[in-house]
Amino acid sequence: MANILIVDDDPAVQLTIRLLLERAGHHVTVAGDGRKGLALVEGNQFDLLFLDIFMPGMDGLETMRHVRALQATIPIIVISGRSITPDAYAEPDFLKMATKLGAVASLQKPFRADVLLAAVDGCLKSAQPSSRPQPDAGAGSR
Repeated sequence: MANILIVDDDPAVQLTIRLLLERAGHHVTVAGDGRKGLALVEGNQFDLLFLDIFMPGMDGLETMRHVRALQATIPIIVISGRSITPDAYAEPDFLKMATKLGAVASLQKPFRADVLLAAVDGCLKSAQPSSRPQPDAGAGSR
């Protein structure tokens, strides 16, 4: 299946997403912050990236900017928890902002397993035509 990188500073979120993806047959790598995630992207080829927006050090938006410079076509799903401010309407919609900056999809924590897996399937299917060579119609036995 797919080689997927999860970049999130919350060990419980890392574990949850990892288990769901591994049970679906994917290979999963985990990084606890943006800098570690970026280092993994520099040295590996991933089919999909899960990226938390709010992390210490390098946040998800900055990490996404660097990832796009390295691998412009990797599908990115941004994830974020609910607002902790008393007036949620006063806070910008960071998930929407991230999709405008290049994320393919976004998930609000907490999320349901079926929603996460549907987002993964949708991103991987949309990336297939550009990433997989089509068989040559003239090839075969002569």
